[in-house]
Amino acid sequence: MRRRKFITLIGGAAAAWPLAARAQSPATPVVGFLNTQSSVVATSMVAGFLRGLKQTGFAEGENIAVEYRWADGQYDRLANLAADLVNRRVAVIVAAYAPAVLAAKSLTSTIPIVFISGLDPVASGLVTSLNRPAWNLTGISNYNVALVAKRIELMHQVAPQASIIALMVNPTTATAQSMEAEETRAARALGLHVVVVRAGTESAIDSGFASLVQQHAGGLIVAGDSFFRSRFEQIAKLAARYKVPAIFGRREDAIAGGLMSYGTDDVDLYRQAGIYTGKILKGAKPADLPVEEATKIELVVNLKTAQTLGIEMPTSILLRADEVIE
Repeated sequence: MRRRKFITLIGGAAAAWPLAARAQSPATPVVGFLNTQSSVVATSMVAGFLRGLKQTGFAEGENIAVEYRWADGQYDRLANLAADLVNRRVAVIVAAYAPAVLAAKSLTSTIPIVFISGLDPVASGLVTSLNRPAWNLTGISNYNVALVAKRIELMHQVAPQASIIALMVNPTTATAQSMEAEETRAARALGLHVVVVRAGTESAIDSGFASLVQQHAGGLIVAGDSFFRSRFEQIAKLAARYKVPAIFGRREDAIAGGLMSYGTDDVDLYRQAGIYTGKILKGAKPADLPVEEATKIELVVNLKTAQTLGIEMPTSILLRADEVIE
């Protein structure tokens, strides 16, 4: 099936998801799905989540219903969206990414929460330990702050002449401060200087690029964030205009025109979350389910973008890449 047709079908299904949930009998368990992104961006992730549920014997529209709530990158909407799911007394809340996880956690200590988060689960207080989470939370950790150092190293290989590297973070997200600290540490280890671009609005992205160019940044690391994902086209165009090599956290970003991506396999993370959701629906307690860590890390290189930027990708990177787009 062609990709365009697949997306159309899934997108059509997404529009019907809430209706499907309301059509279930009262005995059908309802899962609340709280996500910082938009349904369009998360199409493949939802498919992964439903695949995980199916692995545990649950199929949407048959013996389970899902209530989807999308923040569309607007984090100030999450509190109301989470409150709606809590008021509906869903059986489980699946919360994707730090702002959604924190919003759900603040509103209920009884409804089980399965999280997908880049926060350090213990340091952030989501769980007491990875093996014995305690309370009502468990989930999948893609502690992506730890990947920042690797992205710095990759960027240094692509632009070895650059002494200044820029990091773009959304100051409204919970991982911003730890991202800044980790990148600064990693950059200093390589003898590099870091310029931090804090952008939480479209206009801040525009001014941020102007700033990093003025400060002669030779490369850009874009932190993983739902707002940046919703503004990927804007970021990619600015990177091309200013001839700034940029590395992202998601495979989809490199496929869509980013120079490189290095990060976890999001579809597999959602599949793992689906499995945990199914286990809880069957009676498992979150406190008895150890927090799982992401195991699939992908490096994707877009040679078309490299040619546009006038960059010759190092052979060492091409040999290590999981996928090269030519």
